[in-house]
Amino acid sequence: MTAMTMISMDDEREAYLALALTPGIGAARLRSLLSVCGTPLGALTAPFAFLCTVPGLSRAAATAVAAATPAIGRRALEDAHRLGGTLLLPGDDAYPSALTTIPDPPTALFALGRLELLRCPAVAVVGSRDHSPYGAEVARAVATLAAAAGIVVVSGMARGLDAVAHVGALDAGGGTIGVLGNGLGVVYPAANRRLYERAARDGMLLTEFPPGERPHAGSFPRRNRLISGLAAVTVIVEAAAGSGALITVDAALEQGREVLAVPGPIGVATSIGTNRLIRDGAGPYLEPDDLLRHYPRARSAAPPPAAVAPLPELPDDERALAALLAGGEQHVDQLADRAGRPVGAVLATLVSLEIAGVVAQMPGGRFRRI
Repeated sequence: MTAMTMISMDDEREAYLALALTPGIGAARLRSLLSVCGTPLGALTAPFAFLCTVPGLSRAAATAVAAATPAIGRRALEDAHRLGGTLLLPGDDAYPSALTTIPDPPTALFALGRLELLRCPAVAVVGSRDHSPYGAEVARAVATLAAAAGIVVVSGMARGLDAVAHVGALDAGGGTIGVLGNGLGVVYPAANRRLYERAARDGMLLTEFPPGERPHAGSFPRRNRLISGLAAVTVIVEAAAGSGALITVDAALEQGREVLAVPGPIGVATSIGTNRLIRDGAGPYLEPDDLLRHYPRARSAAPPPAAVAPLPELPDDERALAALLAGGEQHVDQLADRAGRPVGAVLATLVSLEIAGVVAQMPGGRFRRI
């Protein structure tokens, strides 16, 4: 049995997951283990001396495998199910085929939400955490365009432009996949709790880390390779020199994916990374066709308008502001006048409502109920 063969028996799936979660065992070593040992259970029960003869397996890795047990996989699987998640292994029907061709493909994935989104064309939208209003406007526009074309928006669930892209896709009635640098059940950053809940309900969350695992420094580059790997095109909206978003671009280029960069003003820190990418040969994102030409089968029709949904449970200030929008789209200044509150305070409340999926921002500082 190889790592690309469907793992169907429950005991074997638990054993396979235990191997996949063993430190130092990546896709190549797991393939080597299974080719020599035959099955995941066979690898877990093999003598240490035998494991040391497996090609490509270091003594440290053999020690880690010898210490692993099926119970490790069983606990992770039970934790995922408790959270409503699903385990995806290579060879499973729902395992994303786009990730089978990247260097170091994930040996196991945990998913929460709409699995069908993994079969849709996808675009990665990434950018700076500390972004400009222009960057937010462009990220939202790209996500809205993708949603209208039936293209799933993939990003990393970080604060800043990641969150803007996810919310933009959901507000437009499209699909979004949030790739986590931690396990299911961990909300990071904590400020994105509402987005996490909304993405799990209306989109999808995906991670290769076991449920409950906290993020660490090395988890985000690993997450970034999955963001680009799921998508045919990566659009980078804003990035300062050394931005983490550029790691996603590097992964996309290594994977043979297309990269589009949004040009920005010269001399602005968040434009340095994107402008340099264009200088070095990345395609500029200037108009919708720059993206859509990479998706020849994409729809061109806009998504149908959604009916205004009943308000969820909200704090009093958010509920009052959402009620003011029940009559139709309004400018933030008008809302502030009607609410008798400062514009800055109203904007902060509107951002919370947008993340919660209650309102959507329109061009020109206008907002509407969803």
